[in-house]
Amino acid sequence: MRRIRSGSLLIPSLLVLVALGVVACSGTQPPAAPAASAPAAVPAAARASMPARPGEFTVEDLLKLERVSDPQLSPDGTRVAFVVTEANLAANSRASHIWMVKTEGGTPVQVFASAKSDDTPRWSPDGKHLAFISTRDGESQIWIGDVGGEGTPATPRKVTSIATEAAGVKWSPDGKWLAFVSDVYPECATLDCNQKTLAEHEADKVKARTFDGLLFRHWTAWKEGRFSHLFLVSADSPQPPSDLTPGRADVPPFSLGGPDDYAFSPDSKEIAYAKKTDAVEATSTNSDLFLVDLTRPQAPARQITTNRAADAGPAYSPDGRYLAYRAQSRPGCESDRWQLMLFDRKTHDARPIAPAFDTSVDSYAWTPDSKALYLTAEQEGRVVAFRLDVPGTTPRPLAISGSAGDLQVAPDGRSLVFSRSTASEPVELYRANADGSNAVAITRLNADAMAAAHLRPAESVWYHGAGGARVQGWIVKPPNFRDDGKYPLLFLVHGGPQGAWMDSWGYRWNPQVFAAAGYVIFMPNPRGSTGFGQQFEDEISGDWGGKVFEDLMKGVDYAEALPYVERGRTGAAGASFGGYMMDWFLGHTTRFKAIVTHAGVYNLASMYGVTEELWFPEWDLKGTPWTNPALYDKLSPHRYAKNFKTPTLVTHGELDFRVPIGEGLQLYTTLQRLGVPSKMIYFPDEGHWINKPGNSALWYHGFIEWMDRWVKADAKTTN
Repeated sequence: MRRIRSGSLLIPSLLVLVALGVVACSGTQPPAAPAASAPAAVPAAARASMPARPGEFTVEDLLKLERVSDPQLSPDGTRVAFVVTEANLAANSRASHIWMVKTEGGTPVQVFASAKSDDTPRWSPDGKHLAFISTRDGESQIWIGDVGGEGTPATPRKVTSIATEAAGVKWSPDGKWLAFVSDVYPECATLDCNQKTLAEHEADKVKARTFDGLLFRHWTAWKEGRFSHLFLVSADSPQPPSDLTPGRADVPPFSLGGPDDYAFSPDSKEIAYAKKTDAVEATSTNSDLFLVDLTRPQAPARQITTNRAADAGPAYSPDGRYLAYRAQSRPGCESDRWQLMLFDRKTHDARPIAPAFDTSVDSYAWTPDSKALYLTAEQEGRVVAFRLDVPGTTPRPLAISGSAGDLQVAPDGRSLVFSRSTASEPVELYRANADGSNAVAITRLNADAMAAAHLRPAESVWYHGAGGARVQGWIVKPPNFRDDGKYPLLFLVHGGPQGAWMDSWGYRWNPQVFAAAGYVIFMPNPRGSTGFGQQFEDEISGDWGGKVFEDLMKGVDYAEALPYVERGRTGAAGASFGGYMMDWFLGHTTRFKAIVTHAGVYNLASMYGVTEELWFPEWDLKGTPWTNPALYDKLSPHRYAKNFKTPTLVTHGELDFRVPIGEGLQLYTTLQRLGVPSKMIYFPDEGHWINKPGNSALWYHGFIEWMDRWVKADAKTTN
């Protein structure tokens, strides 16, 4: 959701395939599942060398792509530093490196070559240096390299050697300081204490954990009594870093995306940051903004917001007058609309700007003259770029197609640099005029691969859902699609549930890989989807099996009526909330030939007791299992198990603390006991997402093999 050591299971390998079969014992048994053999595991090296068939785009092709991210425009606007991540299928790992390209275009070059990973490049204010995070010495630390001259940059120098490691580096505007974050023990007043405590913990042969509060683990990691703190270190002198945010609170709060949650003021005399302020972090979405006066380091931080919901993402205007940030208004609702706010540093007043803008603001950047903000927001299945004048009320969309991100404004304010992708084009970097016109690619790292793949753009369609509401969806066709052909349908449900399928590139659930396997892909954005107004998004809360289910079923009706879809040859798949909906489908419809459910919520009561961010179920399910048992019972897929008949592949990661592994195991056990054809792919080294290249390849192959077996069986599919 947007959101093990396995006691009796032996887990000797990279991942375990739990195959079909019910162990026979004396006594009455449920009907046995049809015999089936698990697909033979293909060695990673062999998978990597498999040639693609004509018109096919495989997961191996996907994993070969260069993943472009985190562009950073130089202070003079002439160069862009960015990160390229490459997957190593044989090693089941990824590595990132820093590259640079001229804003006018040209051949990108790698800087600071390393056998390990470098990322988070950040320009010094004079444009002569890049600070970055590197694991080249075996741990994550800050390094600085000279990029001011021509030719090969000099060997970078190490800035931090903190035992708890460093992340998220940011320069002060005067070039004297670097801010960064590190997970430390709050009871330790010194770095030496942290180093000693960490060493003792790692050396202790007893690995039991003791905790006496909630949020004792999060996403994929145990908290281990540590909290994220904001540090300051000199860019030049060998002074030890200083902790700006001591105490038992995370600075910045955990986030899976969005703007940075700390920023320097233009005069370098102040830092603004976001911090969780409620005592029980697991039940609260509340965070507030604080200011630290760097000229008075011993003075307490000043709190400038008191909103009981979330305030985050501070960004100073270049003239120092304003602090922009984004805020939610409903405590406990993590999917509430993010409004753009403006804090006046002279009057200390805060007000929303563009209050009628009915979608969440994702990211934003000031113009150099402090007269406007560029921002991005989801809108009807795309991430759209806007300009908002200050003062102003109505953001104006820019002429940028596809989905945009990482907007940065040139020093003269006359052009932009940004990232862009679509469902058929991986992320590349672009420059454009200030209104978004005349966009030109300045990187083309994947151009040859994309030209060879012949992928088809996603097609946006609309249909009528529950109550006649208009529902948007995306269709992706196979690369070798024929108008007179007939194709099986793969129906994908997104997670969240407050999320959306976008016209953007992705790696975890890439529709092009599924389409190239011979399926027409339909990806609807039903109730709960973001980018279609807050009311549409809110209408899923407390109603997971209601209007959203009807929206989805009407989407199946729409897609199966398409002239090129072979009606009745339909499979369905989803992850997280999409996995929940797969489990719900199992108990409420038999129209699908096969289902793949990843990290799905199966038993709502048990899920509540083992997930970490409790504010989510308490908001979306209107309470706890003991204060609202009727709703938990009504909406829990496990209550409808007697109706399960559809062949189902279950996939889940051991390190998934958002939807813990027990949910997948309960579903798989139930399917086996009912005699429903079923299989489970278990990943002991993955969390909510399947990220490692080898694991990802196996997941895609297992997914497609399952669909081919049950959906394409005896089909007259045109390929």
